[in-house]
Amino acid sequence: MVSFSNEVKNELARIEGQKSCCDKGELYGLLKMSGAIVLSGRNIGIHFSTENAALARRMLQLLKTNFKLQTEVVITRSRRLKKNNRYQVRVLPSPEVSMALETLQLLTTIAEGKTKLLASSCCRRAFLRGAFMAGGSVSRPAGDYHLEMVTGNYDFAELIRSIIHSFSMPVKMTDRKGEYIVYLKEGNAITSFLSVIGAHNALMEFENVRIIKEMRNNVNRIVNCETANLNKTVQAAVHQVESIKYICEVLGLSKLPLPLRETAEMRLAYPEASLAELADMATGKIGKSGINHRLKKLEQIAKDLGMTD
Repeated sequence: MVSFSNEVKNELARIEGQKSCCDKGELYGLLKMSGAIVLSGRNIGIHFSTENAALARRMLQLLKTNFKLQTEVVITRSRRLKKNNRYQVRVLPSPEVSMALETLQLLTTIAEGKTKLLASSCCRRAFLRGAFMAGGSVSRPAGDYHLEMVTGNYDFAELIRSIIHSFSMPVKMTDRKGEYIVYLKEGNAITSFLSVIGAHNALMEFENVRIIKEMRNNVNRIVNCETANLNKTVQAAVHQVESIKYICEVLGLSKLPLPLRETAEMRLAYPEASLAELADMATGKIGKSGINHRLKKLEQIAKDLGMTD
């Protein structure tokens, strides 16, 4: 079964028609997150590795469209338990690679976030899309809400966090075992993020499942509340019956005032009846609060006669 993360990445990898500046912003996110620079003599090459075939094709397309570089793809079998294919996109060392990396500002010492590649909103969206495809994951909405991106570079993690925050999302960052995790935990924040990076089909699936999940939770809350109220009502009725029986044994119902005696006899005859039903059966005009007051008075009489809880 394809994970929800891969469903999102497969959708993102098929986005078409974006501007050249956005291509570069996306490449910046992809390579900064998971790319590696390879030295060969005086020339530089690039390696990018992924288990997602659609993402490998995306990387090839972006590199060829924007920089006309010589590339190759090497497919290997993962040694891990799942044994998925791993696609290694390699850009062969050449002077053109250095020029491409200079254009992407990946060979400079510019402070994170100061690059001109991320000057416009559309390019920042493309950057987040690239960073997520290369190092992100999102849980299925049927479970806990969680989306994260993981990197070993603190400054890069802070850049991701600040750009997500610029889109008014409650993003957080933490570190774990030498890696930095930028994450979102709220359903609304995750749907906003999916919208920002252009994963609209995944967004619709997330929202549909989320609505059903929240409806079920609301129904469960209502049922639990009603069950709790019913248990409380039953316990109260049981205590009322016990109090009336104690009065019968110790004093006798005939000694009670007529309204209290009538209420006591009705409760004994109909132990499962609600206050409203007892009020309907009573002589004269009386409401639920009046019946409840009489029953409380009967419980107090039983207590005064020596009944213990």
